[in-house]
Amino acid sequence: MEPTIITSTHNPRIKQLRLLQEKSAERRRQGLFVVEGRRELGHCKAAGYEIDTIFLCKEAATSGLTENRATTIELLEGVPHIYEVSEALYERIAYRGSTEGVVALVKMRDTRLDDLSLRRNALVVVVESVEKPGNLGAILRSADAAGVDAVLVCDPLTDLYNPNLIRSSVGAAFSVPMIACSSEECIAFLQTRKFSILTAQLQDSKPYYDTCMTGSTALVLGTESTGLTDIWRQAATAHIRIPMQGRLDSLNVAVSASILIFEAVRQRLTT
Repeated sequence: MEPTIITSTHNPRIKQLRLLQEKSAERRRQGLFVVEGRRELGHCKAAGYEIDTIFLCKEAATSGLTENRATTIELLEGVPHIYEVSEALYERIAYRGSTEGVVALVKMRDTRLDDLSLRRNALVVVVESVEKPGNLGAILRSADAAGVDAVLVCDPLTDLYNPNLIRSSVGAAFSVPMIACSSEECIAFLQTRKFSILTAQLQDSKPYYDTCMTGSTALVLGTESTGLTDIWRQAATAHIRIPMQGRLDSLNVAVSASILIFEAVRQRLTT
């Protein structure tokens, strides 16, 4: 059966899409979130997420290389609701013009700490009260590149299914396990599993490269404005800092996370 063709922004399915793009409360209520692009949707599908709906602009989705058309066809397989949208409408609903003609609604998953399957000497990143979805997306990209086992988001101030987070992660939101929890739950989880908890902070700390990160390690970062709360400082195995040579006393949290992550990688490769 040919997909229904939609040309108007007043169509109920387009109104639903726009609500899900804009409102975290609506995403929670419907249990759906938005993914744009072949690459991002491919990572999402490979991670086992269930695609509910695809809005397809054929002109953009099947243009160019033969493998682009093949990838698009593969993404459509098994999707219960497929709608074809005009180019003019696609330009209205897509955040970027480079998302290859595919916008999807995907079912959320409720993943908990106890669902994590961690390897021996696991490396996890913990971020407390992260505010900006773009920062969390960038942390996920670094985590994917370094083979980090999980990113644990404690007391989040941003929606983990925020479209800006998913876009900025370029698919890493699906390739790296990401779990929201409270700081108390996370600390209990890490301590039970004998993790070394390394908190990034200026006070009472030593340079990050002087701290062993080869065993089971949790790298813990707070907000750029206020840093970590006392519960993490007290739970820490060690306090670490990135030495600063300029006038400013802090880095962007995503940059800091990347420095610490790849120091852990370096240590593991050289021991």
